[in-house]
Amino acid sequence: AASHPSLPGHFPGRPIVPGVVLLDEVMALAALAHPGRRVAGLPAVKFLHPVQAGQDVAVHLSGAGDRIGASCTAEGREVLRLTLAFA
Repeated sequence: AASHPSLPGHFPGRPIVPGVVLLDEVMALAALAHPGRRVAGLPAVKFLHPVQAGQDVAVHLSGAGDRIGASCTAEGREVLRLTLAFA
């Protein structure tokens, strides 16, 4: 949300969502989608485009096993692609 406490310090006047906030949301959703599993690492992370404050971000999880893929899109454009490793 545009009211997130991390945004005022990230480029005042044109705030962007910090990458760590996006990663935290993806890991929280992965934990919900895979109960009883814990994310132990992020072997691959690629930020493709900045996310502006207030933009809706869709998270897509794919795969099964000890590693799954994830991607995030905002306004129809992929903004983040990563691999999550479970313990």
